Amino acid sequence: MTGPARPTTGGIILALIRHGRTDWNDQGRMQGRHDLPLNDRGRAEVTGWQVPAAIATAYDWYTSPLLRARETAARLGAPGARVAPELVEMAWGIWEGRRLEDLRREQPDRMALMEAQGLDFRPPEGESPRDVQRRLKPWLAAIGTHGRNVVAVTHKGVIRAIYAAATGWPMLGKPPEKLAWDATHLFRVDETGAVAVRHLNLKLV
Repeated sequence: MTGPARPTTGGIILALIRHGRTDWNDQGRMQGRHDLPLNDRGRAEVTGWQVPAAIATAYDWYTSPLLRARETAARLGAPGARVAPELVEMAWGIWEGRRLEDLRREQPDRMALMEAQGLDFRPPEGESPRDVQRRLKPWLAAIGTHGRNVVAVTHKGVIRAIYAAATGWPMLGKPPEKLAWDATHLFRVDETGAVAVRHLNLKLV
């Protein structure tokens, strides 16, 4: 699932939405699989979001199994969103709960080498973005064949991995386009699971 993806003219539109904020988001901590709920700020944020009507009514809804994503989906009007385990956040292993800036300060040489691996950057006992792409591919292929557009409430790591697959960004340096997290990002997905950018940063507020 690496390199620029060029779907066929068939397939569906996938709208990706990141969950609202949690305490660890506000503290800059890596959450990974740690199952935190939205905090008060996150609940207020999501309550103020408005999903475009064409998306809200004509798309099937899926969500990551983690509480912060399921709560976001419910607050966006989709309490019955289908749980897709493939949409879970990238695992940060033993670094979950840590702050990246602290790790960079504590072990600058090691972190520089690891981050220079781009798509293959893997925290100890965790996943790399390329691992995330691989686990997403069968799910993307499945939704690409069923003919219904999809909204997926998921995580920053998942959205960045899909964006990297769609654009060929190797996850080195900043992405070609800045992704807003109070927005939905639209991709076209074909029956092979290949993805291409359709429309980024479609605001929810």
